[in-house]
Amino acid sequence: MIDLAVILGSTRPGRVGEAVAKWVHGIAVQRADVRAELVDLKDHDLPLLDEPVPPSLGQYSQAHTQAWAATIERFDGFVFVTPEYNHSTSAALKNAIDYLFKEWNNKAAGFVGYGSAGGVRAVEHLRLIMAELQVATVRNQVMLSLYNDFEDFRRFKPAPRHEQAVQAMLDQLVPWAGALRALRGK
Repeated sequence: MIDLAVILGSTRPGRVGEAVAKWVHGIAVQRADVRAELVDLKDHDLPLLDEPVPPSLGQYSQAHTQAWAATIERFDGFVFVTPEYNHSTSAALKNAIDYLFKEWNNKAAGFVGYGSAGGVRAVEHLRLIMAELQVATVRNQVMLSLYNDFEDFRRFKPAPRHEQAVQAMLDQLVPWAGALRALRGK
């Protein structure tokens, strides 16, 4: 069994991502091979990166960074639920990722994007970021359209096929996250 974080990557007031993240989490917790936890960036209240030394040194001086590091360290893998803002991910998610280094290393990630183009450009940016952090990303991803999977761009109403897409992404993510434990000595 792997420990999986479903990371809600938006802190925007009135965000639609909360419903998406809860939906993904609900699917994940029904699996026998996953212990899933919803991690909401709003609960961590991370200011714009305020650590005086690079995260690769692991010398975190701020209490909020130490708490964030302890949260991320616990997991074997991640599902990033990301909006697409201006052809990229949210600033809040990028900022949260940039706070840490070794806590991300040798783990696996999958993606659920949402936006006018299904969040695909946000996910592509996240894939590049994850590569630098030594996170293995799985090919399958979930793409949700603000036009087709939301009523009035607000109420999340995913097409039934999207649950199959979440399962396919998790079917790849779980074994990768398990295999990477060996690299972390776990």
